[in-house]
Amino acid sequence: MARPDRTWSSISRAGARGLVAAMAMTGSRTVAAGVAPEERTPPEAIVERHAPALFSRLDEHHREAVTELLHWAYGAGGGVAFGLLPARIRRFPGTGAVYGLAFWLGFEMGIAPLLGIEQAKHRKVVWRVLIALDHVLYGVVVAGRLAPEPAIDADRSDGEADG
Repeated sequence: MARPDRTWSSISRAGARGLVAAMAMTGSRTVAAGVAPEERTPPEAIVERHAPALFSRLDEHHREAVTELLHWAYGAGGGVAFGLLPARIRRFPGTGAVYGLAFWLGFEMGIAPLLGIEQAKHRKVVWRVLIALDHVLYGVVVAGRLAPEPAIDADRSDGEADG
């Protein structure tokens, strides 16, 4: 039986917010790339490291599009994971920002080393700050703080957390 604070509706909305958040990150990463053009984004580094033969057959524009689609899918998955958190945790205003930073640190300290992506260790401070802010944006969007759900922001007397 589904818990009232974790309905398909609330989880799918969180997944959709994750997709939109990953799309928003595309813009902020474009700015970051302008500041530090020698840096590769995590999605670029993963594709270059783990699928070079497959992606080398694609022209540059198709390679960029597929890389971005993979990032958006990952972002949507992160949104679904956020939606699975209990409402009492999602309710706090700072949860989204903390979640976004944790999502990034999880990549930097866990996934990147497992995938053999070394560049994460050698990033410039400015790049790290921009990417951290990028993930704060992600978390704020995933948490619905730009357009909050009433059920998350206010306790309901009937015990339901999703309407």
